[in-house]
Amino acid sequence: MSTSKEEVRNLETIPVGSLGIIPLEGCYHLGEKVNQYLVDWRTTRENEHADSLSFSGYKKDTYMIKADVPRFGSGEAKAVINESVRGVDLFLMVDVCNYSLTYSIFGQTNHMSPDDHYQDLKRVIAAVGGKARRITVIMPFLYESRQHKRSTRESLDCALALQELVNMGVDNIITFDAHDPRVQNSIPLNGFETVQPAYQFLKALLKNVKDLKLDADHMMVISPDEGGMGRAIYIANMLGLDMGMFYKRRDYTRIVNGKNPIVAHEFLGTNVEGKDMIIIDDMIASGDSMIEVATELKARKANRIFVFTTFGLFTSGLEKFDEAYEKGIITKVLTTNLVYQTPELLERDWYINCDLSKYIAYIIDTLNHDVSISDLLNPSDRIQNLVARYKSENN
Repeated sequence: MSTSKEEVRNLETIPVGSLGIIPLEGCYHLGEKVNQYLVDWRTTRENEHADSLSFSGYKKDTYMIKADVPRFGSGEAKAVINESVRGVDLFLMVDVCNYSLTYSIFGQTNHMSPDDHYQDLKRVIAAVGGKARRITVIMPFLYESRQHKRSTRESLDCALALQELVNMGVDNIITFDAHDPRVQNSIPLNGFETVQPAYQFLKALLKNVKDLKLDADHMMVISPDEGGMGRAIYIANMLGLDMGMFYKRRDYTRIVNGKNPIVAHEFLGTNVEGKDMIIIDDMIASGDSMIEVATELKARKANRIFVFTTFGLFTSGLEKFDEAYEKGIITKVLTTNLVYQTPELLERDWYINCDLSKYIAYIIDTLNHDVSISDLLNPSDRIQNLVARYKSENN
Protein backbone atom coordinates (compact mmCIF):
# COMPACT_ATOMS: atom_id res chain seq x y z
CA MET A 1 0.00 0.00 0.00
CA SER A 2 1.51 3.35 -1.00
CA THR A 3 2.43 5.84 1.69
CA SER A 4 0.50 9.05 1.08
CA LYS A 5 0.40 12.36 2.92
CA GLU A 6 -2.39 11.21 5.23
CA GLU A 7 -0.40 8.20 6.38
CA VAL A 8 2.84 10.07 7.07
CA ARG A 9 1.74 13.18 8.93
CA ASN A 10 0.97 11.66 12.33
CA LEU A 11 4.16 9.66 12.75
CA GLU A 12 5.71 11.69 15.55
CA THR A 13 2.72 12.46 17.77
CA ILE A 14 1.78 10.32 20.75
CA PRO A 15 -1.56 8.49 20.53
CA VAL A 16 -4.32 9.63 22.88
CA GLY A 17 -4.62 6.04 24.06
CA SER A 18 -4.64 2.50 22.79
CA LEU A 19 -6.95 2.40 19.76
CA GLY A 20 -10.19 0.43 19.91
CA ILE A 21 -13.04 0.19 17.39
CA ILE A 22 -16.47 -1.19 18.24
CA PRO A 23 -18.60 -1.51 15.11
CA LEU A 24 -22.16 -2.41 16.05
CA GLU A 25 -23.60 -5.37 14.17
CA GLY A 26 -25.32 -3.22 11.52
CA CYS A 27 -21.97 -1.59 10.69
CA TYR A 28 -19.76 -4.66 11.07
CA HIS A 29 -18.61 -5.11 7.46
CA LEU A 30 -17.64 -1.43 7.15
CA GLY A 31 -15.83 -1.71 10.49
CA GLU A 32 -13.84 -4.72 9.24
CA LYS A 33 -12.64 -2.78 6.18
CA VAL A 34 -11.66 0.24 8.30
CA ASN A 35 -9.83 -2.01 10.75
CA GLN A 36 -7.84 -3.70 7.95
CA TYR A 37 -6.52 -0.34 6.69
CA LEU A 38 -5.41 0.62 10.19
CA VAL A 39 -3.69 -2.75 10.76
CA ASP A 40 -1.83 -2.46 7.42
CA TRP A 41 -0.70 1.13 8.00
CA ARG A 42 0.48 0.59 11.56
CA THR A 43 2.28 -2.64 10.72
CA THR A 44 4.48 -0.82 8.19
CA ARG A 45 4.74 2.56 9.93
CA GLU A 46 8.08 3.37 11.50
CA ASN A 47 8.28 5.62 14.56
CA GLU A 48 11.31 6.55 16.62
CA HIS A 49 9.22 6.35 19.81
CA ALA A 50 7.62 3.01 18.92
CA ASP A 51 9.27 1.24 21.88
CA SER A 52 8.11 3.81 24.43
CA LEU A 53 5.30 3.16 26.89
CA SER A 54 2.98 5.65 25.18
CA PHE A 55 3.03 3.48 22.04
CA SER A 56 2.12 0.30 23.95
CA GLY A 57 -0.37 -1.72 21.90
CA TYR A 58 0.14 0.51 18.85
CA LYS A 59 0.61 -2.40 16.43
CA LYS A 60 -2.05 -5.09 16.71
CA ASP A 61 -3.56 -7.83 14.60
CA THR A 62 -6.93 -6.15 15.06
CA TYR A 63 -8.27 -3.01 16.72
CA MET A 64 -11.83 -4.32 16.79
CA ILE A 65 -13.37 -4.94 20.19
CA LYS A 66 -16.29 -7.36 20.21
CA ALA A 67 -19.51 -6.09 21.76
CA ASP A 68 -22.64 -8.22 21.73
CA VAL A 69 -26.21 -7.01 22.18
CA PRO A 70 -28.23 -10.16 22.96
CA ARG A 71 -32.03 -9.93 23.13
CA PHE A 72 -34.57 -11.58 25.35
CA GLY A 73 -37.76 -13.13 23.98
CA SER A 74 -39.68 -10.01 25.01
CA GLY A 75 -37.55 -7.88 22.66
CA GLU A 76 -35.56 -6.30 25.50
CA ALA A 77 -31.76 -6.30 25.20
CA LYS A 78 -28.47 -5.65 26.94
CA ALA A 79 -24.93 -4.89 25.74
CA VAL A 80 -21.91 -6.98 26.74
CA ILE A 81 -18.31 -5.95 25.97
CA ASN A 82 -16.03 -8.98 25.91
CA GLU A 83 -12.67 -7.38 26.68
CA SER A 84 -11.20 -4.52 28.68
CA VAL A 85 -11.70 -0.98 27.39
CA ARG A 86 -10.01 0.80 30.29
CA GLY A 87 -7.94 3.74 28.99
CA VAL A 88 -8.83 2.96 25.35
CA ASP A 89 -9.43 5.66 22.74
CA LEU A 90 -12.72 4.17 21.64
CA PHE A 91 -14.49 4.64 18.30
CA LEU A 92 -18.06 3.32 18.04
CA MET A 93 -19.49 2.82 14.54
CA VAL A 94 -23.24 2.54 13.95
CA ASP A 95 -25.46 2.38 10.85
CA VAL A 96 -28.94 3.34 12.03
CA CYS A 97 -30.41 2.55 8.58
CA ASN A 98 -29.52 -1.15 8.43
CA TYR A 99 -33.00 -2.64 8.24
CA SER A 100 -31.65 -6.06 7.14
CA LEU A 101 -31.02 -7.11 10.76
CA THR A 102 -33.85 -8.82 12.59
CA TYR A 103 -34.68 -9.99 16.10
CA SER A 104 -37.44 -12.08 17.64
CA ILE A 105 -40.14 -10.50 19.81
CA PHE A 106 -42.77 -12.84 21.26
CA GLY A 107 -42.08 -15.29 18.45
CA GLN A 108 -42.48 -12.63 15.72
CA THR A 109 -39.62 -11.48 13.49
CA ASN A 110 -38.99 -7.75 13.76
CA HIS A 111 -36.67 -5.72 11.50
CA MET A 112 -34.40 -3.29 13.30
CA SER A 113 -35.42 0.34 12.98
CA PRO A 114 -33.23 3.43 13.50
CA ASP A 115 -34.66 3.59 17.03
CA ASP A 116 -33.41 0.05 17.73
CA HIS A 117 -29.90 0.81 16.42
CA TYR A 118 -29.70 4.04 18.43
CA GLN A 119 -30.82 2.24 21.58
CA ASP A 120 -28.14 -0.43 21.01
CA LEU A 121 -25.53 2.34 20.67
CA LYS A 122 -26.55 3.72 24.05
CA ARG A 123 -26.40 0.22 25.54
CA VAL A 124 -22.78 -0.19 24.36
CA ILE A 125 -21.84 3.23 25.76
CA ALA A 126 -23.47 2.22 29.05
CA ALA A 127 -21.51 -1.06 29.05
CA VAL A 128 -18.25 0.90 28.63
CA GLY A 129 -19.19 2.50 31.95
CA GLY A 130 -16.95 5.54 31.66
CA LYS A 131 -13.76 3.44 31.63
CA ALA A 132 -12.58 4.49 28.15
CA ARG A 133 -10.06 7.30 27.71
CA ARG A 134 -12.29 8.96 25.13
CA ILE A 135 -15.41 7.97 23.17
CA THR A 136 -16.02 9.03 19.58
CA VAL A 137 -19.23 7.99 17.84
CA ILE A 138 -19.04 7.58 14.05
CA MET A 139 -22.65 7.69 12.89
CA PRO A 140 -22.59 8.20 9.10
CA PHE A 141 -26.35 8.71 8.79
CA LEU A 142 -27.16 11.03 11.68
CA TYR A 143 -30.04 9.59 13.70
CA GLU A 144 -33.29 11.56 13.20
CA SER A 145 -31.36 14.15 11.15
CA ARG A 146 -34.44 15.02 9.10
CA GLN A 147 -36.24 16.07 12.30
CA HIS A 148 -33.76 18.89 12.93
CA LYS A 149 -35.95 21.97 13.36
CA ARG A 150 -39.24 22.85 14.94
CA SER A 151 -41.90 24.58 12.85
CA THR A 152 -45.04 23.61 14.81
CA ARG A 153 -45.53 21.94 18.19
CA GLU A 154 -43.32 18.95 17.42
CA SER A 155 -40.37 17.02 18.80
CA LEU A 156 -36.73 17.91 18.12
CA ASP A 157 -35.44 14.35 17.95
CA CYS A 158 -31.97 14.93 16.50
CA ALA A 159 -31.00 17.60 19.04
CA LEU A 160 -32.32 15.42 21.87
CA ALA A 161 -30.27 12.45 20.67
CA LEU A 162 -27.06 14.50 20.44
CA GLN A 163 -27.54 15.88 23.95
CA GLU A 164 -28.27 12.38 25.25
CA LEU A 165 -25.03 11.00 23.76
CA VAL A 166 -22.97 13.85 25.19
CA ASN A 167 -24.55 13.39 28.63
CA MET A 168 -23.55 9.71 28.47
CA GLY A 169 -19.89 10.68 28.04
CA VAL A 170 -19.40 10.84 24.26
CA ASP A 171 -16.65 13.36 23.42
CA ASN A 172 -16.94 13.59 19.63
CA ILE A 173 -19.62 12.78 17.07
CA ILE A 174 -18.62 12.30 13.44
CA THR A 175 -21.33 12.12 10.81
CA PHE A 176 -21.47 12.41 7.04
CA ASP A 177 -23.44 15.01 5.10
CA ALA A 178 -25.76 16.00 7.94
CA HIS A 179 -29.17 17.07 6.68
CA ASP A 180 -28.63 20.40 8.46
CA PRO A 181 -25.27 20.86 10.21
CA ARG A 182 -26.77 23.59 12.41
CA VAL A 183 -28.15 20.81 14.60
CA GLN A 184 -24.72 20.84 16.29
CA ASN A 185 -25.89 24.04 18.04
CA SER A 186 -27.57 21.68 20.51
CA ILE A 187 -24.14 20.53 21.80
CA PRO A 188 -21.95 23.66 21.44
CA LEU A 189 -19.23 22.48 23.86
CA ASN A 190 -18.56 19.12 22.21
CA GLY A 191 -16.96 17.92 18.99
CA PHE A 192 -19.27 17.50 16.01
CA GLU A 193 -17.97 17.03 12.47
CA THR A 194 -20.07 16.58 9.36
CA VAL A 195 -17.94 15.15 6.55
CA GLN A 196 -18.66 15.68 2.84
CA PRO A 197 -17.68 12.80 0.52
CA ALA A 198 -17.29 15.07 -2.54
CA TYR A 199 -13.82 13.73 -3.39
CA GLN A 200 -14.99 10.10 -3.30
CA PHE A 201 -17.94 10.87 -5.60
CA LEU A 202 -15.74 12.56 -8.19
CA LYS A 203 -13.07 9.86 -7.92
CA ALA A 204 -15.67 7.11 -8.58
CA LEU A 205 -17.27 9.03 -11.46
CA LEU A 206 -13.96 9.78 -13.20
CA LYS A 207 -12.84 6.18 -12.73
CA ASN A 208 -16.01 4.73 -14.31
CA VAL A 209 -16.82 7.29 -17.03
CA LYS A 210 -13.94 8.08 -19.40
CA ASP A 211 -15.41 10.61 -21.86
CA LEU A 212 -16.43 13.48 -19.58
CA LYS A 213 -15.61 17.07 -20.54
CA LEU A 214 -15.09 18.90 -17.29
CA ASP A 215 -15.86 22.46 -18.35
CA ALA A 216 -18.81 24.86 -18.16
CA ASP A 217 -19.71 24.33 -21.84
CA HIS A 218 -20.30 20.60 -21.41
CA MET A 219 -21.28 20.02 -17.78
CA MET A 220 -23.40 21.52 -15.02
CA VAL A 221 -24.16 20.82 -11.34
CA ILE A 222 -27.77 20.74 -10.13
CA SER A 223 -29.22 20.99 -6.63
CA PRO A 224 -32.65 19.31 -6.51
CA ASP A 225 -33.84 21.72 -3.78
CA GLU A 226 -32.82 24.89 -1.98
CA GLY A 227 -31.57 22.95 1.07
CA GLY A 228 -28.76 21.29 -0.90
CA MET A 229 -27.32 24.45 -2.47
CA GLY A 230 -24.10 24.30 -0.44
CA ARG A 231 -23.12 20.87 -1.79
CA ALA A 232 -23.82 21.87 -5.40
CA ILE A 233 -21.91 25.15 -5.08
CA TYR A 234 -18.86 23.33 -3.65
CA ILE A 235 -18.72 20.77 -6.49
CA ALA A 236 -19.40 23.45 -9.13
CA ASN A 237 -16.61 25.67 -7.79
CA MET A 238 -14.17 22.76 -7.57
CA LEU A 239 -14.81 21.81 -11.21
CA GLY A 240 -15.31 25.33 -12.58
CA LEU A 241 -18.91 24.63 -13.66
CA ASP A 242 -22.20 26.51 -13.62
CA MET A 243 -24.93 25.37 -11.28
CA GLY A 244 -28.70 25.33 -11.31
CA MET A 245 -31.38 24.66 -8.73
CA PHE A 246 -34.90 23.32 -8.47
CA TYR A 247 -37.31 24.43 -5.83
CA LYS A 248 -40.29 22.39 -4.75
CA ARG A 249 -43.69 24.04 -5.15
CA ARG A 250 -45.89 22.40 -2.52
CA ASP A 251 -49.61 22.29 -1.83
CA TYR A 252 -49.79 23.63 1.72
CA THR A 253 -53.55 23.04 1.92
CA ARG A 254 -53.09 19.24 2.15
CA ILE A 255 -50.99 16.74 4.07
CA VAL A 256 -50.21 13.36 2.49
CA ASN A 257 -48.05 10.78 4.32
CA GLY A 258 -47.09 13.39 6.90
CA LYS A 259 -45.98 16.15 4.50
CA ASN A 260 -47.33 18.68 2.02
CA PRO A 261 -47.36 17.12 -1.46
CA ILE A 262 -45.08 18.56 -4.16
CA VAL A 263 -47.05 20.17 -7.00
CA ALA A 264 -44.10 20.89 -9.31
CA HIS A 265 -40.31 21.27 -9.47
CA GLU A 266 -39.44 24.75 -10.75
CA PHE A 267 -35.98 25.26 -12.30
CA LEU A 268 -33.65 28.22 -11.74
CA GLY A 269 -30.50 28.29 -13.86
CA THR A 270 -28.95 28.67 -17.30
CA ASN A 271 -29.57 26.58 -20.41
CA VAL A 272 -28.89 22.85 -19.86
CA GLU A 273 -29.26 21.67 -23.46
CA GLY A 274 -26.61 19.15 -24.52
CA LYS A 275 -24.75 19.26 -21.19
CA ASP A 276 -24.00 16.41 -18.80
CA MET A 277 -25.67 16.94 -15.40
CA ILE A 278 -24.45 16.13 -11.89
CA ILE A 279 -27.40 16.14 -9.49
CA ILE A 280 -26.15 16.16 -5.90
CA ASP A 281 -28.16 15.63 -2.72
CA ASP A 282 -27.70 14.13 0.74
CA MET A 283 -29.99 11.13 0.30
CA ILE A 284 -32.27 9.13 -1.94
CA ALA A 285 -35.27 8.09 0.16
CA SER A 286 -38.06 6.89 -2.13
CA GLY A 287 -36.29 8.46 -5.13
CA ASP A 288 -39.43 10.15 -6.50
CA SER A 289 -38.01 13.68 -6.27
CA MET A 290 -34.69 12.67 -7.85
CA ILE A 291 -36.38 11.02 -10.84
CA GLU A 292 -38.76 13.98 -11.26
CA VAL A 293 -35.81 16.39 -11.32
CA ALA A 294 -33.94 14.18 -13.82
CA THR A 295 -37.08 13.98 -15.99
CA GLU A 296 -37.42 17.79 -15.91
CA LEU A 297 -33.78 18.15 -17.01
CA LYS A 298 -34.28 15.65 -19.82
CA ALA A 299 -37.32 17.63 -20.98
CA ARG A 300 -34.96 20.61 -21.23
CA LYS A 301 -32.70 18.46 -23.49
CA ALA A 302 -29.94 17.72 -20.98
CA ASN A 303 -27.43 15.03 -22.01
CA ARG A 304 -26.36 12.34 -19.49
CA ILE A 305 -27.47 12.60 -15.87
CA PHE A 306 -25.26 11.45 -12.98
CA VAL A 307 -26.74 11.36 -9.49
CA PHE A 308 -24.54 11.82 -6.39
CA THR A 309 -26.12 11.08 -3.01
CA THR A 310 -24.35 10.15 0.20
CA PHE A 311 -27.10 7.83 1.42
CA GLY A 312 -28.98 5.55 -0.97
CA LEU A 313 -31.90 4.37 1.15
CA PHE A 314 -34.19 3.35 -1.77
CA THR A 315 -37.14 3.03 0.61
CA SER A 316 -39.54 2.22 -2.25
CA GLY A 317 -37.29 -0.33 -3.96
CA LEU A 318 -35.13 -0.16 -7.09
CA GLU A 319 -37.75 -0.65 -9.81
CA LYS A 320 -38.36 3.03 -10.52
CA PHE A 321 -34.61 3.55 -11.01
CA ASP A 322 -34.47 0.50 -13.30
CA GLU A 323 -37.25 2.09 -15.34
CA ALA A 324 -35.58 5.51 -15.41
CA TYR A 325 -32.32 3.90 -16.55
CA GLU A 326 -34.06 1.96 -19.33
CA LYS A 327 -35.76 5.15 -20.53
CA GLY A 328 -32.40 6.97 -20.57
CA ILE A 329 -33.47 9.46 -17.90
CA ILE A 330 -30.62 8.52 -15.53
CA THR A 331 -27.15 7.33 -16.61
CA LYS A 332 -25.49 6.49 -13.28
CA VAL A 333 -26.35 6.71 -9.59
CA LEU A 334 -23.46 7.02 -7.10
CA THR A 335 -24.04 6.41 -3.38
CA THR A 336 -21.71 5.39 -0.56
CA ASN A 337 -21.35 2.26 1.55
CA LEU A 338 -22.03 4.30 4.71
CA VAL A 339 -25.49 2.73 4.94
CA TYR A 340 -26.69 -0.79 4.21
CA GLN A 341 -26.67 -1.72 0.53
CA THR A 342 -28.73 -4.64 -0.75
CA PRO A 343 -26.97 -7.24 -2.93
CA GLU A 344 -29.49 -6.36 -5.68
CA LEU A 345 -28.38 -2.70 -5.64
CA LEU A 346 -24.70 -3.60 -5.99
CA GLU A 347 -25.48 -5.65 -9.12
CA ARG A 348 -27.35 -2.89 -10.97
CA ASP A 349 -25.74 -1.58 -14.18
CA TRP A 350 -26.71 1.98 -13.30
CA TYR A 351 -25.13 1.86 -9.83
CA ILE A 352 -21.61 2.93 -8.77
CA ASN A 353 -20.55 2.21 -5.18
CA CYS A 354 -18.32 4.76 -3.43
CA ASP A 355 -16.30 3.04 -0.70
CA LEU A 356 -15.64 5.35 2.29
CA SER A 357 -13.81 2.81 4.50
CA LYS A 358 -10.32 4.18 3.76
CA TYR A 359 -11.48 7.74 4.45
CA ILE A 360 -12.95 6.72 7.82
CA ALA A 361 -9.69 4.90 8.64
CA TYR A 362 -7.75 8.13 7.91
CA ILE A 363 -10.06 10.05 10.25
CA ILE A 364 -9.75 7.48 13.06
CA ASP A 365 -5.95 7.21 12.67
CA THR A 366 -5.53 10.99 12.72
CA LEU A 367 -7.83 11.58 15.69
CA ASN A 368 -6.12 8.83 17.67
CA HIS A 369 -2.91 10.85 17.31
CA ASP A 370 -4.73 14.08 18.27
CA VAL A 371 -3.82 15.69 14.96
CA SER A 372 -6.06 18.13 13.06
CA ILE A 373 -8.38 16.57 10.47
CA SER A 374 -9.13 19.89 8.77
CA ASP A 375 -7.38 18.91 5.52
CA LEU A 376 -9.36 15.65 5.47
CA LEU A 377 -12.58 17.64 5.79
CA ASN A 378 -11.61 19.98 2.94
CA PRO A 379 -10.33 17.86 0.04
CA SER A 380 -9.91 20.72 -2.48
CA ASP A 381 -6.26 19.90 -3.24
CA ARG A 382 -7.03 16.24 -3.84
CA ILE A 383 -9.96 17.12 -6.10
CA GLN A 384 -7.81 19.49 -8.17
CA ASN A 385 -5.10 16.81 -8.56
CA LEU A 386 -7.74 14.23 -9.50
CA VAL A 387 -9.27 16.47 -12.18
CA ALA A 388 -5.85 17.43 -13.60
CA ARG A 389 -4.85 13.76 -13.83
CA TYR A 390 -8.15 12.84 -15.53
CA LYS A 391 -7.80 15.62 -18.10
CA SER A 392 -4.21 14.67 -18.93
CA GLU A 393 -5.13 10.98 -19.33
CA ASN A 394 -8.22 11.59 -21.46
CA ASN A 395 -7.09 14.38 -23.80
